[in-house]
Amino acid sequence: MSHESYELKAEARERVGKGSARELRRNGLIPAVIYGDKQAPISIALNTNEVTKRIHAGGFLTTVATIDVGGKKIKVLPKDYQLDPVRDFTVHVDFLRVSGNTEVTVEIPVHFENHEKSPGLKAGGVLNIVRHEVEVHCPADAIPEFFTVDLSGLKTGDSVHISAVKLPKNVSPVITDRDFTIATIVAPAAGIAEEEAEGGEEAEA
Repeated sequence: MSHESYELKAEARERVGKGSARELRRNGLIPAVIYGDKQAPISIALNTNEVTKRIHAGGFLTTVATIDVGGKKIKVLPKDYQLDPVRDFTVHVDFLRVSGNTEVTVEIPVHFENHEKSPGLKAGGVLNIVRHEVEVHCPADAIPEFFTVDLSGLKTGDSVHISAVKLPKNVSPVITDRDFTIATIVAPAAGIAEEEAEGGEEAEA
């Protein structure tokens, strides 16, 4: 799991709408919704500071949490949140109900190791990261914290594809029609041009 699971206390919201949301925020709370698992959505209010702290701690969208709504505990995975663009506090969160057999789609960060064992990088090449994260399908209770790419032995011009990444059991990439590129080792002068070309390919993905 990405980070340790945690619990948030919430209260059910009877009133919804902009006026109600503004009133909540004045009282240090934020509106949120729990949906999914073939059940009716529940509108709730959460402590703004608690949620914002969890978001800034990292791994928010890949960590299953428990929300206590008036004594009823619901397992959820945060799916989306909105921050106030000016004051950087949370204004709304969407949670997906999950159970042990729920499959979710999440973006997992990619970590690179053994830079010093890459002949291409030692010779002055540049690591051009095409995908900092990889979107995968996986069980809600077994979300990987990150994927590791070993750069050992890679020379200038070499590429790392998703097939070179060891994925845990029951974890599969969302993109299945090609062995997409995670990173390339490029010559220093070509670094910028190559990155722009790869960036265009990623935008199409």
